[in-house]
Amino acid sequence: MATIKSMLLMLLSLITGIFADKKEVSVNTENTKPLASVYEYKMKALEGNQEISLSKYKGKKIVLLNVASACGYTPQYADWQKFHEQYGDKVVVLGFPANNFGSQESGSNTEIASFCKKNYGVTFQMFSKIDVVGENQHPLYKWLSDKSMNGWNDKVPTWNFCKYVVDENGKLTHFFASKIKPIDDEFKKAVGI
Repeated sequence: MATIKSMLLMLLSLITGIFADKKEVSVNTENTKPLASVYEYKMKALEGNQEISLSKYKGKKIVLLNVASACGYTPQYADWQKFHEQYGDKVVVLGFPANNFGSQESGSNTEIASFCKKNYGVTFQMFSKIDVVGENQHPLYKWLSDKSMNGWNDKVPTWNFCKYVVDENGKLTHFFASKIKPIDDEFKKAVGI
């Protein structure tokens, strides 16, 4: 019974990953005022367990990524690290490990930090593992994916490495699916580079 359940979960994960492979982009075209700002959230750092207020990033664009270490999109860590090195003074990259898709982030915070440094030299800010979808969805991701809270967007992450862009004033402006990379024109336009 457990084997059949495991196989069904793996098949579901594979099918979901295939559908996540599209280049979906959502842009804020509404002028609705959000109920809250991204700056109201505090997150625990991946290392050291210190709490970081996202208000620290006021005045810069922010890219929020839900990440995983054992995904077909995991090599994007290198792309985002390069982007961080090139544009980190204008656009902040924040990584949020999540084990919500295909159990592709099953490690501890310590293991995730070690993996990211060893394999991709990640220096952009990473946070403790959270749920980005489901009944235990973290309040930050609830805000990102609930238009009654953020003013316009209802897209939840469909797989690992989905991206949300927040402007210099803490307002959500864009959602990008997993396949979008920082070199893609639609992303560069969204962050103004």
